[in-house]
Amino acid sequence: DGEAYPFEVLGKDKYSDLAILRPAAPQNKLIPIPVASSSNLHVGDLVVAIGNPYGLQSTLTSGIVSQLGRAIQTETASGYLIADVIQISTPINPGNSGGPLLDSNGRVVGITTAIISGSQNVGFAVPSDTLIREFKDLVEKGKYDHPYLGINGLTVDYLVAKTVGLNYTYGVLIQSVTKNSPAERAGLKGGTKAVTLAGRQIYVGGDLILALDQHTIKTMEDLSSYLERETVPGQSVELTVIRDGQTLSIPVTIGIRP
Repeated sequence: DGEAYPFEVLGKDKYSDLAILRPAAPQNKLIPIPVASSSNLHVGDLVVAIGNPYGLQSTLTSGIVSQLGRAIQTETASGYLIADVIQISTPINPGNSGGPLLDSNGRVVGITTAIISGSQNVGFAVPSDTLIREFKDLVEKGKYDHPYLGINGLTVDYLVAKTVGLNYTYGVLIQSVTKNSPAERAGLKGGTKAVTLAGRQIYVGGDLILALDQHTIKTMEDLSSYLERETVPGQSVELTVIRDGQTLSIPVTIGIRP
């Protein structure tokens, strides 16, 4: 209604681009929007975004869900990864970020977060299930502890498999293992030899991750999204990997993302 109120930041999380605010407003002024589970979304579903692009207040734009379970790299100096995001065709411009993404029933299914620079109709939103999962910790602790493995991985496809000589055309080929990480403590191995593939340098000789707790891992996005949705710090999981042609089951205790 045009009223402005001061607010308190209860918690924030850079890894999901979320913050919980408490406005100093009368209760009767706070009318919540219904929140639905983003797990019910499908590619092709209609969605709408509300925001203030370029200062144009209360602008509504529409589009569809283009893909689910994406992982995007931020453009900040730290370049941290936001996992399990929704890719949408809805135009997202400066001023849209932080606004609600609604389904066709007017329920929140995500929070808009980013667009690929120079692209058209390629936007992203943090799913509502991430908000639901993090809400309690953000309010009570001011932060959220994300699960952490500690690897740099490469998605395996036909070209990678052919170049490297792998028998699998899917999975995550470990490029490097972070020092003192859960992956290092579990004995996971990174690449040992650099090769050039399509003009870029990759490392071969590392473990090939095929599954996590018997859930097939086809891409690095699969691994990031599954870790985010299904695991918590301190949890013991089992990775199925290929090492030197042998299939191994390696237990790993999930850590806290630094």
